[in-house]
Amino acid sequence: MTLNFELLKSLSETPGVPSREEAIRAVIVEAMRPLVDEVRIDAIGNAIGIRHPRGHKGPGAPVRRVLIAAHMDEIGFLVRHVDKKGFLRLQPVGGFDPRNLVAQRVTVTTRDGEQLRGLLMPQGKPIHLMRGEEPKAPKIEELFVDLGLPAETVQAKVEIGDMVTLHRAFEHVGDHVSGKCLDDRACVYVMLEALRALGDHEIEVVAVATVQEEVGLRGAQAIAHDWHPDIAIALDATLAVDIPGGSEENSVTELGKGVAIKVMDSSSISDPKRNEEDEVWAMRRSGHGAPHQDPRITSTVQPVQSRGLSQACPKVCDSSRTRASNLTAASRSATLAISLTVCTYLTGTLNVIVGRLP
Repeated sequence: MTLNFELLKSLSETPGVPSREEAIRAVIVEAMRPLVDEVRIDAIGNAIGIRHPRGHKGPGAPVRRVLIAAHMDEIGFLVRHVDKKGFLRLQPVGGFDPRNLVAQRVTVTTRDGEQLRGLLMPQGKPIHLMRGEEPKAPKIEELFVDLGLPAETVQAKVEIGDMVTLHRAFEHVGDHVSGKCLDDRACVYVMLEALRALGDHEIEVVAVATVQEEVGLRGAQAIAHDWHPDIAIALDATLAVDIPGGSEENSVTELGKGVAIKVMDSSSISDPKRNEEDEVWAMRRSGHGAPHQDPRITSTVQPVQSRGLSQACPKVCDSSRTRASNLTAASRSATLAISLTVCTYLTGTLNVIVGRLP
């Protein structure tokens, strides 16, 4: 299995914040259509690819269902105010660390689809003008966008609610790749490549690129109520704190060492039997391109809100007959180890599942 760099690049660079996923959904649907028997878009905007059973057992036999979910939306902003000088004030959609946002380039996508480049800066004095004042960490509400255009041009082009995303080229960095919103476009890619590699099966496989995960798993909740899978596998990025300042105890994962099987995070606990089955398969395949990392807990002693992979699982799997597992790709800042191990792992896991279900 080789990396489809152009597909992953397109997934990374296409903008799509919660409630504004039209462009990224079109990219995903185009890639998904030849890999499945049917594509649907539900009312909230989830892109659903359905692979019907191959070689079903016969009339009257129950059809079992496996669901894979990876979210298509990215963290970003909506324009909440355009001031008289043409500067934009922002409403975040999803959680940012404001320390990472100073002097970032952004793209403002207008209602008619025009993309305007801008610079993101915090309000306040430049350091040259500070007299005995200590610079403070910026706050989200202090950020503004400078489009470098006359105020009247900005006011004519930009409306309240227009989408603002980080502008970042997708590129190789050493043995890895770097780009924006690899949480969770990398796992959308993994899901698509697993479908491409999947063999025949006697069950129904439903692959879903969900919407509005970053603001409360809204697309996943709709999928749970509509599809009620027997087994669900949620795919997302997770932390790799194998960096200066990180401790072994809190490293979570290490970049490049394979897929992580999540035990729990601050909002959900995975099905232990599913995790055990994933581990057994991984150990059998450890010498065949499917390395994995030991089961992980992504949480603090005092629970906090997190957006780890397994947050989607209880929502995707709210049927009492559903068993959920969580596979994660290790990420460190904007660098992701997408060395195809997660693709290989998911494909193998799916083939095991579809062969085991009665």
